[in-house]
Amino acid sequence: MTTPSSLRRRSSAPAKHPTRPPGRATALLAATLLALVAPLAVEAQQDAPQPEPFAAGGIPAVPLPDGPREYDTATGQRIRVVVVAEGLTYPWGLAFLPDESVLVTERLGTLRRIRNGALDPNPIAGVPEVYSEAPLAGLMDVAVHPEFGDNGFVYLTYSKPVGDSSRVALARGRFEGAALSEVRDLFVSEGTTAGGAARLAFGPDGMLYMTVGGAFGGIRAHAQDPANHAGKVLRLRDDGTAPDDNPFAGQEGLAPEVFSLGHRNPMGLAIHPETGDPWASEHGVMGGDEVNVIQAGRNYGWPDVSYSREYFGLRVTEQPWQEQFEQPEIVWVPSIAPSGLVFYTGDRFPSWQGNLFAGSLMIGRVARTGHLERIEFNRQGLEQRREWLLADLRQRIRDVEQGPDGLLYVLTGGAFLANDVDGGEAALLRIEPAE
Repeated sequence: MTTPSSLRRRSSAPAKHPTRPPGRATALLAATLLALVAPLAVEAQQDAPQPEPFAAGGIPAVPLPDGPREYDTATGQRIRVVVVAEGLTYPWGLAFLPDESVLVTERLGTLRRIRNGALDPNPIAGVPEVYSEAPLAGLMDVAVHPEFGDNGFVYLTYSKPVGDSSRVALARGRFEGAALSEVRDLFVSEGTTAGGAARLAFGPDGMLYMTVGGAFGGIRAHAQDPANHAGKVLRLRDDGTAPDDNPFAGQEGLAPEVFSLGHRNPMGLAIHPETGDPWASEHGVMGGDEVNVIQAGRNYGWPDVSYSREYFGLRVTEQPWQEQFEQPEIVWVPSIAPSGLVFYTGDRFPSWQGNLFAGSLMIGRVARTGHLERIEFNRQGLEQRREWLLADLRQRIRDVEQGPDGLLYVLTGGAFLANDVDGGEAALLRIEPAE
């Protein structure tokens, strides 16, 4: 398997063909438009409520298959897709327990368990109160402690009610089969009242990495403020405290939990199996979705640089990159609305080892175009090939994980809002070799 983060090429030169700065009148007009429109923007374009409903005559929905469905792939690996469980409501994240059952979060505030291919009808008790009134708020990711067999710890990210708004928070409890006990908040963010994504992943160093989005609309500049948690990747001990070797630890006035800054809304997080580096996928505005290799203290540029456009059409920045910022490893134009992220390390799909899999909610703001994207790297660790999988299912792919059995499990997100008829059906799917 390759080592993309250590071998990838970095350009030290600015963009070759920067656009000429606009005249004063044009700049004033653009600034006025931005001041009027930017506060109305929410999360990434793919999950923002649309100004008008999608046209009824658009790409039609299709039901999930009643039985297994087989596909050919670019590597010659023929695969079979099986529906494991249905009946979920707005699911967001999934994690495996040692007994191979699956925990699934539902955005409105419930935690569910799938065992032996069946969804337990009774939600798991003990989940903290969740704020889900805003489109981007709710119960988000779930992670299981690497030593779960000894401590039983389960971690949740969620929108914690604060007055009439919320903050992104991290909670931990002990899982006891039907309920969580000893549940408490380990971390509550500052500056995330607009909502935002929060993914979790344990690194090989035993640290818990957590993305905090929400750097959009009127608070996008918070992404560049190391005293603020919005638009950051955090690095925490398993008790939620900040390690002493974090890049801003011990610096007065700065947030010690911050590991990297300059992100917009990271909705995917995976640990590279060789380097141990976190990789995070994040939404741009229109276009400019990214995957970044996260390294200590690095600045990834939002909102000062971006490959995306504002919702009203102007470029977010005239130069998509500047030398003081990190270049993204992968960029999508048009957008794919990247969600869950995982590196494949199992032995059931030998030709996919080391590949990165990213869920997609939709392409270029077109409903029912979600898919699972496979990204392959060459021997130098550079992106070589992208392949779309499951596109004909026309589902919003919210999360993807590798199971203990070496197979891939995909969470289809269903509707995003209660009145959204374009989100597809919520289910857990399994991808297995077609033998």
